[in-house]
Amino acid sequence: MTSIFKTFMLATTVAAVPMMLATTASAEGEKYILVSHAPDSDSWWNTIKNGIALAGEQMNVEVEYRNPPTGDLADMARIIEQAAASGPNGIITTLSDYDVLSGPIKAAVDSGVDVIIMNSGTPDQAREVGALMYVGQPEYDAGHAAGMRAKADGVGSFLCVNHYISSPSSTERCQGFADGLGVDLGDQMIDSGQDPAEIKNRVLAYLNTNPETDAILTLGPTSADPTLLALDENGMAGDIYFGTFDLGEEIVKGLKSGVINWGIDQQPFLQAYLPVVVLTNYHRYGVLPGNNINSGPGFVTKDGLEKVEEFAGEYR
Repeated sequence: MTSIFKTFMLATTVAAVPMMLATTASAEGEKYILVSHAPDSDSWWNTIKNGIALAGEQMNVEVEYRNPPTGDLADMARIIEQAAASGPNGIITTLSDYDVLSGPIKAAVDSGVDVIIMNSGTPDQAREVGALMYVGQPEYDAGHAAGMRAKADGVGSFLCVNHYISSPSSTERCQGFADGLGVDLGDQMIDSGQDPAEIKNRVLAYLNTNPETDAILTLGPTSADPTLLALDENGMAGDIYFGTFDLGEEIVKGLKSGVINWGIDQQPFLQAYLPVVVLTNYHRYGVLPGNNINSGPGFVTKDGLEKVEEFAGEYR
């Protein structure tokens, strides 16, 4: 017990790590695999990698991070199957598309592997696939809260820049925002793709065609960073209402300068860190939280940015 307590007291800085991250296995042999839907190009997930690495070190367990390099969900389904077949004590996985991923996750549970759903999906879906719990941010609810906030600020129309339209959870963010405003989503959501130059061009084209747009909603650094460049180019930076999901270096700069009104922090570090801690204690001592854990949403503005700015892209 004393050694376990000491691991919680470690203050360790963990750098971004590659796809097959792993730490030294514990004497008790626990192994946990986190499978995400993120492509290699999405740097936002470095915080997830840091979270699982730090939890693995502190809990003295072996951890791995796996993902489909291009973000292909069929590939992710195969990765979940392979992870389960390797015989880990637990799998931590996103559930970005229930239809594609629920089968492999249910099969993992049926084979005796404990599963925690993190980041995407819903608590109800986590229960349906047999997972122990859900740790994350209900995406529709977060979008709805953002829409209600924007409506109170006078927003009536918007552009949602969806850089991962193949993931239903991304669309839920845009739909929730529209419902919070009390308007139809319609063509206010664009499929921007993930190429920064293309995202910038598509945002510029939309705003040129729809100059009366009140607000922009981006879904993370992948779409926010090129949108910031687009607004610099067309002279709308600071003049159009701008909200975004997630945090990152450029988003923090945008918040600080007032170009971005707010960011929605789902605390990805906790989404990776807490499942490892929960699973380890469950397997060692049989204890388990009695409910799901909502890691977000929390609104971040330019006020109180000190900690966010210090750890953006690393732990925030």
